[in-house]
Amino acid sequence: MIPHGNNIKIFTANSNKRLAAQIASNLGLPVGKSEVGVFSDGEIGVSILESVRGSDVFVVQSTSNPVNNNIMELLIMIDAFKRASAGRITAVIPYFGYARQDRKAKAREPISAKLVANLITTAGADRVLTMDLHAPQIQGFFDIPLDHLQGQPLLASYYMDKFKDEMEDVVVVSPDLGAVTRVRNFAKRCNAAIAIIDKRRPRANVSEVCNIIGDVKGKKCIIIDDLIDTAGTICNAAKALVEMGGATEVYVGATHGVLSGAAVERFKASSIKEAVFLDTIDIPEEKLLDNFKVLSVAHVFAEAIERIYEELPVSTIFN
Repeated sequence: MIPHGNNIKIFTANSNKRLAAQIASNLGLPVGKSEVGVFSDGEIGVSILESVRGSDVFVVQSTSNPVNNNIMELLIMIDAFKRASAGRITAVIPYFGYARQDRKAKAREPISAKLVANLITTAGADRVLTMDLHAPQIQGFFDIPLDHLQGQPLLASYYMDKFKDEMEDVVVVSPDLGAVTRVRNFAKRCNAAIAIIDKRRPRANVSEVCNIIGDVKGKKCIIIDDLIDTAGTICNAAKALVEMGGATEVYVGATHGVLSGAAVERFKASSIKEAVFLDTIDIPEEKLLDNFKVLSVAHVFAEAIERIYEELPVSTIFN
């Protein structure tokens, strides 16, 4: 608990109120009083119902579905705090939307992640606190300080506890070549072997497995990724690990459960034994299958917020 909590305030918009309440509870603080609604014409209206003058304000808002509404809620809240003379405004964004649009993959494409970073800065945020950006270089898109938390230590701790003395029979799998560094770090924490799925994308949100690099025969496989969106990549990888590689069981761990489109139906039809997500996105109850497990990141964000408030290093949290 922060002893001088009168100068720190935790607020939330509508995307992840449950997580915001847990973060505030971990800090021994109430959630700040505010109202974020919609006018009849669709415009977003924000009212801050308590003084924030001189306060260290932290606004918790994941920019998940509905992405554009949640981004606008965040921007308008930041502007409201700025105009109310808040001492410092930190945008706490557990899941940062538009992160997959981080480069020009072909001619005449926008770099939307940079645009969103500019909007947050222009609105008046003094710093950003987020977790597992899809592309780490997005940290450089911001012209304000950004603290980048990691979700994989929480997932690694869960699986090490789950399998305990069976880790020699576990292989950590990268769903594509781009996630190899993340998977290698995860496997190092668990002291497990790794394998890589070689895939191609004929079109957006569609993937095909070409090859499995590594030995998974007779092994329990854990596919690790930063986010799962439509679940096509993950479910195809799980199928290939069993049918092509001879794996006995397939588990999935991801920081962000976006779960759009037919994701839930794909999980239902897949051979995946269990999927573990962090609660950076508030997954609706109707999407939570019996083999889904959600781990809380509230204590991690609470500690990071306390360290930011106390001007202590954030990087040491997972040391």
